Amino acid sequence: MTAATAEEAERLGRIIVESRLAACANVLNGIRSIFRWENKINVENECLMLIKTTLERYPELEAVIRRHHSYTIPEIIALPVIAGSAPYLEWVREETRK
Repeated sequence: MTAATAEEAERLGRIIVESRLAACANVLNGIRSIFRWENKINVENECLMLIKTTLERYPELEAVIRRHHSYTIPEIIALPVIAGSAPYLEWVREETRK
C-alpha cells in the first residue's frame, strides 16, 4: 500500500496493528511514484507500506484501510507468501488472531 506522507502511513500502521489486523506495518519513506490519474501523468513522493497479515484478516484490513486512507482509490494489493520462516509466520498468525 502507498500513503501520501510518512505521517499518514504511521497513522494507518498504528490503526491496523493496534486492531490486530496486521502483525507489522513497515513504512518505507521517500519513494517516487509515476502514475496516470484522471487522464494526467503524475509524479509524486509517497510512502510505501508493507503490511504483514493473514488471508483470514485481509477483508477486514482492506475495509479499515479504505475507511481511513486519504486517497479516493488507495493501492491495496495482496501478494502470496510462497515460503517463509516458520517461527515468523506463526508470529504473524498469533498477532492477528481474533
